[in-house]
Amino acid sequence: MGEPKVEFRDMSRIPKVREGFYATNNQFQKAGPKGFVQVKVLENDNLYVRVDLPGVPDDAVHHRVDAVRQKVVFFSGETLNPKEGGIREYSGTAGLGCDCCEITGVVDAKMKDGVLRMILSRVKVNKDQHNNKCTLTVPPFTGQSGIRLEDHPCLVNGRKGALFGKATAGGGAFFAVDLPGVSPDDVEVSANENEIRFRAEIKNVYEHDESSRTYLGSVQSPFPSLISNNTIAWDAEFGVLRIAVVTPGDMTIINNKRSPIE
Repeated sequence: MGEPKVEFRDMSRIPKVREGFYATNNQFQKAGPKGFVQVKVLENDNLYVRVDLPGVPDDAVHHRVDAVRQKVVFFSGETLNPKEGGIREYSGTAGLGCDCCEITGVVDAKMKDGVLRMILSRVKVNKDQHNNKCTLTVPPFTGQSGIRLEDHPCLVNGRKGALFGKATAGGGAFFAVDLPGVSPDDVEVSANENEIRFRAEIKNVYEHDESSRTYLGSVQSPFPSLISNNTIAWDAEFGVLRIAVVTPGDMTIINNKRSPIE
């Protein structure tokens, strides 16, 4: 039996207030650092790079310094779960936008909960600029509020939106929501008759982030009473919240202690 041909309308992309979205990189973000990519200069003159790569496993990211010009770091990653709306591929660069410095290495790199964070060391190569503090970085920071959502600049293949939903063969539904930086302990999920609500606040703030991110949102069912008559199961992995509406016919999945969202 195939999956039902039901279209989930993503109304979350329409701002509910005149001011628009708090963060145009994710309609569900309500507080914390904005933007898909951020590069900033630290007090010790190193660079801090943060890149949102939701769905990419912690051990599936590759990065290297450009060996020719030593101005940027190349990074790439790929998601592994096609049920989250297909495989996604990311690729991009981040680093220096000047002629006076060169990157000497990646001091630290950590991929966790769908966010890549790197510390890059650099050195002055232009003696005329030796006493000037250089703050030219790439890509330009685009974190902002507004009425239109941005596409991820590093996404080269796969779904663009932060929300994916589909009806399942058993009469239930499945949703995947990008919440970069969120771990399972950060999330709360509740449901009423036709709506599933979620809230997430990142508890462990990375030392170079200004604050923690907070997400708040909901997904709605196209079928009357679909949610109230069934069981809700959810988990969060690699910065993606996965929610399954499980019908009574699929309860054996839960009783056998297999996740209905694997």
